[in-house]
Amino acid sequence: MDKRWSTVLINTLLVASGFGTMHMLEKFKDVVLAHYGITEAMMGYQQTAYVVGLFVAFLLGGTSLFKGSFKRSVALIVSFAAVPQFLIPFMPSWWGVVALRFFQGFIVALIAVFSNQIGRLFVAERPFAKGIILSGIFWGGIYGINLAKWASHSYSDWGAVRVAFLVSAVVMYAMLALWWFLIEDFEIPKEKHSSGSNVWKMPFTWVFGFTFFPALWIIFTLGSFTLHNVKFSDAQVANLVMTLEVSMALWSIIMGYLGYRLSVRNTSNRGLFKAIVSVMTLSYVVTFAGIFIVWKAISANDYTLALLGIAITGIVQGTGPAFWTTAPATYPKKVFPEASFALGLISNSANAVAPNVMFVLVHGVTTGMLIYLSMAILGVLLLLASARMKLPVEELGDAA
Repeated sequence: MDKRWSTVLINTLLVASGFGTMHMLEKFKDVVLAHYGITEAMMGYQQTAYVVGLFVAFLLGGTSLFKGSFKRSVALIVSFAAVPQFLIPFMPSWWGVVALRFFQGFIVALIAVFSNQIGRLFVAERPFAKGIILSGIFWGGIYGINLAKWASHSYSDWGAVRVAFLVSAVVMYAMLALWWFLIEDFEIPKEKHSSGSNVWKMPFTWVFGFTFFPALWIIFTLGSFTLHNVKFSDAQVANLVMTLEVSMALWSIIMGYLGYRLSVRNTSNRGLFKAIVSVMTLSYVVTFAGIFIVWKAISANDYTLALLGIAITGIVQGTGPAFWTTAPATYPKKVFPEASFALGLISNSANAVAPNVMFVLVHGVTTGMLIYLSMAILGVLLLLASARMKLPVEELGDAA
């Protein structure tokens, strides 16, 4: 196998091992409630802390924390997920668990750091490579759910939590060791740039950064919001969860491949950007249709229709591979690592806002679904606006 593609696969496995932490604690809900003597509302704080951590990770990306040695940065990011995974089963306080879950959200910084690597290895193939890596988020979700299920069947009460968390932490470091052995290091630049090449002062950064905001709003809340508003059996709900995870993983790869096929026709900066906009726009249009089907399924309490709607709506993740290849395609080489984190921070602000809106302020299915439909429309409008803008690389040149 081409070494570049073996790099993509090992990156994907590392992402999957790290994102196995995403839903695992929720699968032990009854045990956690009994162990800490907390309410279901308090239980929800751990997931809120996690998604806020996703946002803060990109905020820290503007500092020197994830710069310098690429391999050191990846090891640090994985440790933010793995060390809390070791500690959570032994925490005497629930609020200590919530704090550790916040730090586990930093695992998302892998996505931006790997964008730098993919930008160095590929040109037209970037969306496909990135789509495969991003699918690891959802394969990881499936892995975490099944590990929790196995532990619950094999061990009782808090022992199941302890085994699942310790096993997953060991797996993360084992995958990191394998990854470290196989991957070549490089430097992520730390130097400051002139005000003219400050990515935060570029209008393009802000407009395009928000094109992924609607997708993340949907990705990180749709499953939970939908499942809290259906009247299906526990087995059917579990199938819906698994369908959504598999759907987003597969759509990530499929739309990444489509992005590659469109990109290969024109590998100029503008040509690559047109492919990015096309893939993201198509993803949002189909997402709109999928959400409409989900809405009708909830209203009719139709399980089969809900499965279909969820499977279609998973295409919202098809925006990800294109979005995460934008920085190397549209920014000067010296600033695109910084641009990756800037775009990530702007788009991931959805993680800090969406859970509070959807689970605190929205109480009706109709209102929630109208918000999701509006998000799909907003994504298309922002993409159309960005397509009319000058790219940073067109304004500054590639050597800025």
